[in-house]
Amino acid sequence: MSRRSIGIVLNGVTGRMGYRQHLVRSILAIRADGGLPLPDGTVLWPEPVLVGRNERRLAEIAARHGLSDWTTDLHAALARDDVEIYFDALTTQRREKAIKTAIDAGKHIYTEKPLAMDVVGAMDLSRAAVAAGVRNGVVADKIFLPGLRKLKRLVDDGFFGRVLSVRAEFGYWVFEGDRQRAQRPSWNYRAEDGGGVALDMFPHWHYVLENLFGPVRAVQATIRTHIPKRWDEKGEEYTATADDAAYAIFELDGGVIAQFNSSWCVRVFRDELVEFQVDGTHGTAVAGLRRCRAQSRIATPMAVWDPDAPAGVDGRGDWAEVPDNEPFDNGFRVQWERFLRHVYVGEPFPWDFAAAARGVQLAELGLRAAREGRRIEIPELSS
Repeated sequence: MSRRSIGIVLNGVTGRMGYRQHLVRSILAIRADGGLPLPDGTVLWPEPVLVGRNERRLAEIAARHGLSDWTTDLHAALARDDVEIYFDALTTQRREKAIKTAIDAGKHIYTEKPLAMDVVGAMDLSRAAVAAGVRNGVVADKIFLPGLRKLKRLVDDGFFGRVLSVRAEFGYWVFEGDRQRAQRPSWNYRAEDGGGVALDMFPHWHYVLENLFGPVRAVQATIRTHIPKRWDEKGEEYTATADDAAYAIFELDGGVIAQFNSSWCVRVFRDELVEFQVDGTHGTAVAGLRRCRAQSRIATPMAVWDPDAPAGVDGRGDWAEVPDNEPFDNGFRVQWERFLRHVYVGEPFPWDFAAAARGVQLAELGLRAAREGRRIEIPELSS
């Protein structure tokens, strides 16, 4: 068994997602388990090169994990012959330029979403990556959650019969930052920096719907900035210029209607921070981050509307837990491993830049639908 080292530039590891999910729980976790085995017996050994703007924080992260390879010079990192992959966890506003630099350097690219600030930028990156012959992919972590993997199992098994509708509730209360620390970075609330819940979450909902139920064909939405004043990391008050809540209806192939509420201004009265309910002619399921519960047609109790009598049905009692039946690793790590095998073995990886561009398109048209107060059909993107 031979070991093959691969240099991976990780840009943005001083941020929450770049550090926790991608460096610690993905790349370092793969190393802790001895590397990633390939079908031919080779073991891939990731060699992370940490990149960021804050020299002190980079040095602290490297020292904490016994790493020594870090720099504030992205161009120098990409010029190295031992670096083969570029990963981007920057803010949305800075991502497009950095990815274009990596494409020009001939590196394979894996990135957080959204791919770009708008669909024109996303398609430009997709075409540039294809022209350069570099493999490319975008994080699609939600479909690797245990709850959604169980839901996919039900879909593939025909449990639902004909799917009628999908409903999703996502979000939680993000503190304004004055009395309690805000648990999201302030750039999320500035449109000029690529913030906004629609641009953040609609690309997620796009790949979830596309992967489980089919293409999205039309959108209508109501989008709001419910909280206009917030306080940043320095405790300074600022005006929120980006939306913090989006209420959308997506129309899918086959007549499926998907209603998705995404909000950073909602207090949680549900089992998990995100829940998806799928209703079909033969059954219904509710999936969250980890759990998935289902109720078949034959097990559905008869509900009768009677406001003058106590509820005669336990609406949450007659549901079967969909079992794990397999170990579920961290979803970010699972997709990292798939991307690495895509690069080095050629395994399929459908979440490429072209797919990501469709997600950006959905966000862009959702925002436009909200501004214009109308339903908008989604055209095909030309490659």
